[in-house]
Amino acid sequence: MLTYEDLVISKAVYEKGTRDEIEEFIYELCDVNGDGFLERCDLEAVLDSISDAVFTPKNSQAALSSSKVVMKAFLSATEFSHEVEGKAENCMSLADFRNWCNVIPSARKYLGSLLKLPDTVRPGFQIPHLLHPENLSLESLTLQKEHAWHILGALSQTGAQQWKLVYHSAINGLSFSTFMGSISSVEGPTILVMKDSEGHIYGGYASQPWERHNDFYGDMKSFLFQLYPQASIFRPTGQNNNLQWCAVNFSSDSIPNGIGFGGRANHFGFFLSSSFDQGHSFTCTTFNSPCLSKTNQIRPDVIECWAVLTKEINHDKTELVRGSVLERFKEDRNMLKLVGLANSSE
Repeated sequence: MLTYEDLVISKAVYEKGTRDEIEEFIYELCDVNGDGFLERCDLEAVLDSISDAVFTPKNSQAALSSSKVVMKAFLSATEFSHEVEGKAENCMSLADFRNWCNVIPSARKYLGSLLKLPDTVRPGFQIPHLLHPENLSLESLTLQKEHAWHILGALSQTGAQQWKLVYHSAINGLSFSTFMGSISSVEGPTILVMKDSEGHIYGGYASQPWERHNDFYGDMKSFLFQLYPQASIFRPTGQNNNLQWCAVNFSSDSIPNGIGFGGRANHFGFFLSSSFDQGHSFTCTTFNSPCLSKTNQIRPDVIECWAVLTKEINHDKTELVRGSVLERFKEDRNMLKLVGLANSSE
């Protein structure tokens, strides 16, 4: 049974502990069947719970099936390295779980905000509103809302507003010049999503606008991601600054025309040539990412580009400085009340 003291201590660790303490708490929380081991069936139950809580009920069997496929991709990113006597399959160690949290940050955010009040903005519960032309149904898009939730896990809350489709190869054609024209007015971040001829879906988050350069540019907010058949986020490692690439109308072989992320010229983490009919993906130290597809050489089937429409959050600084410390931090005050220390702190 859960005693009152257990609840207070658990809540204190969950909300006030160090990152390692919180992740260990969540790791134990995910042991759904309560046998002391985190098995595949436990994580499947957790992902089903996330799907039911975050995403609206599906109104068709096809949509429900599509959601299950996407959620299965999150499970594919896990490792089960812990051998347990008497278990037919390996279990997930705490180190495995922490690695999974790094590549699926949206799940970590969700599991880390379960005890927050429902009427507050809870990380891991938001999905960007996907704006697209009326002649394109949501089901016909490569980027589904489950994918958007996954990518959003690596962004700040300001990225949770609206994402607008500014280029789609089925509408605009597989044309580099059309692509550059379509995104020329976008001043903020963009998300490049590609489905290749092998059926793999992946891409990159570009924190800076796509502009003509003869070398790498960008900042450490950019990252690569996989969406299917495995879902993962690959953030910059800091080993180099080879983040974004956008070369247009250069005649030198050392400056390949096209757009890309990470690695080095002619050996990118992800690259689409200016012909827009081929590209490549190699293991790269920029993002510590593997080849994103089945093979290094890739052929696009569908290319999408989404503009991230951020909205600045205005804070009323005068409200933040009013009252005592305990009045300004009601959550901390309530915690002290639970253990009988609130009055002695006044």
